Amino acid sequence: MVRVLFVCLGNICRSPMAEAIFRSLIKEEGLAGKIEVDSAGTGNWHVGKPPHEGTQSILTKNNISFEGMKARQVQTEDVTAFDYVIAMDAENLGNLRKLAGYTKTGFIGRLLDFVPESEILDVPDPYYTGNFEETYELVGKGCRNLLQKIKEEKQL
Repeated sequence: MVRVLFVCLGNICRSPMAEAIFRSLIKEEGLAGKIEVDSAGTGNWHVGKPPHEGTQSILTKNNISFEGMKARQVQTEDVTAFDYVIAMDAENLGNLRKLAGYTKTGFIGRLLDFVPESEILDVPDPYYTGNFEETYELVGKGCRNLLQKIKEEKQL
């Protein structure tokens, strides 16, 4: 089982969006039993809350389920338990690397590292920008490319 964790600041906008999109892609590809996906935030402000209304709206508009999703804070054991720990921006990445210390054996990187044609490396936080459409497009591209890389690396 390949395990993927998406991480943003509060786990209510970008990372749950990525989790929902990635889960949908996995289902489409018939890989639900081979890849597990989750999301978390580096902060604890929204623990237990559902995704932001803007995230819910854009996912609903695109027929992507977010049922049962609740925000949680990333834990030290997450960085060793997941094969791919995917940050939404440089700040998240730095926090994850500090949390991992020298124990991490899998991949820790940014989602847009998988979108070489992107002119930016950080997924803008729609909590501040209000632009959930742009975030959805960037996250979707990153998720599709990440899934392709996992399929190639793990021969799925």
